[in-house]
Amino acid sequence: MRSTSSIIRTRRTARTARTARTARTARTARTVAAVAAGALALSLTACGGTSGDKKSGNDRSSGGGGAETATVTLPRLNGAKLEVAAVWTGGEQANFKKVLAEFEKRTGAKVTFVPAQDPIINFLGSKVAGGRPPDVALLPQPGAIRQAVEKKWAKPLGPGAREQLAENYSRGWQDIGKVDGKQYGAYYKAANKSLIWYNAKVFENAGAAEPKTWKDLLTTAQQVYDSGVTPFSVGGADGWTLTDWFENVYLSQAGPEKYDQLAQHRIKWTDPSVGDALTTLARIWSKKDYLAGGPNGALQTEFPTSVTQTFTGGDQPKAGMVYEGDFVQVNIGETKAKVGTDAKVFPFPAVGDTAPVVSGGDAAVILKDSEAAQALVTFLASPDAATIQAKLGGYLSPNRNVPDSAYPNEVQRTIARALIDSGDDFRFDMSDQAPQAFGGTPGKGEWKALQDFLKNPGDVAGTQAKLEKDAAAAYGGGS
Repeated sequence: MRSTSSIIRTRRTARTARTARTARTARTARTVAAVAAGALALSLTACGGTSGDKKSGNDRSSGGGGAETATVTLPRLNGAKLEVAAVWTGGEQANFKKVLAEFEKRTGAKVTFVPAQDPIINFLGSKVAGGRPPDVALLPQPGAIRQAVEKKWAKPLGPGAREQLAENYSRGWQDIGKVDGKQYGAYYKAANKSLIWYNAKVFENAGAAEPKTWKDLLTTAQQVYDSGVTPFSVGGADGWTLTDWFENVYLSQAGPEKYDQLAQHRIKWTDPSVGDALTTLARIWSKKDYLAGGPNGALQTEFPTSVTQTFTGGDQPKAGMVYEGDFVQVNIGETKAKVGTDAKVFPFPAVGDTAPVVSGGDAAVILKDSEAAQALVTFLASPDAATIQAKLGGYLSPNRNVPDSAYPNEVQRTIARALIDSGDDFRFDMSDQAPQAFGGTPGKGEWKALQDFLKNPGDVAGTQAKLEKDAAAAYGGGS
């Protein structure tokens, strides 16, 4: 998944084994359902912020601008120079630079943003080989964190960063930044990847309602199709979007324990539960008229286009719905559609007993240990940094002490609440937990197998066999 440019985007090696958790609570399901509530139009606001001493509690202004009162004490770092690498581009990069500017203001350090290529582990490898790694990198996969540790690139986080994590993050978000029990990553950015966005005018013309279950989704899709609009836009040229489809279906249908087992390759991809999920997906993917451009067209459609073509074209867009995470708002912003009125959203429908909550994210990892690098990660783990970027839009933080009011519209506020209220019951993007060769490389592994399945959704057994073969090789042997 790449980050908002996407998640996003962003992929993978095996995450630190996590205890299987119980199915998400009824409260979480209700909160996630609130995402479908009416929302305000998307509006971006400028950020600012002033430095200050640490206060007791989280005494922050809830108005516009950055964190009005500092909640974390940072050292003076006059003369210190840092390089921070991430794959972020465009508005996402520009907004993050505003966060770095606040850190510079508070500490006196000079921070340079280094644009990285994806996969970032390969990019960092070339930097390390040349003797010039960045001080801090934002890594988009738990697997990438583990790789950085195994290669002895990553340095453990110090007490300041760990204190911020303990104060501001659920145990689940802390754990996915650990390797062998030691904290190496601080998750600065998150994504709620269990959302389906829709063209409100299309639904109105079709007489369609927001679905709650997979069966309802199929009914809604048929209503949209009968109204003369193709139901779904799928960005199949980017294989990570297809893994996200699978993960939501699998988590809801097979349950969290199976999800954890498959994510760690403790069960094989030939397990019947995988076949069941693929069969469920095929109920949409096998209907060529349900996909904008058919399967071949979907496989030539990149993620940003899959969004924009859903919200352009007046009463006849190329599709009525597009699946992906909260970051879809950034691409909707490239059209004339307004989030909350023209473009609305509902939670990914429940396939099994409960609706899924799948997340992704980017963690700050130290590659060159220093007082300045530790201070920067401490800042990024605080509510102060996240609040600045939240106010700018197109961003979601796993930090539970970022105030709701920091988010610029009701859609983002409800999405953020759903993520935070899920506590430890969310599940991290499965392909982000896998070795990069399996879960995060274009034209290989899971990305390629699911692209082939989109083209031929009748071949469930063959797809499972291919997935297992590639997974076994990437994980270094069987289950």
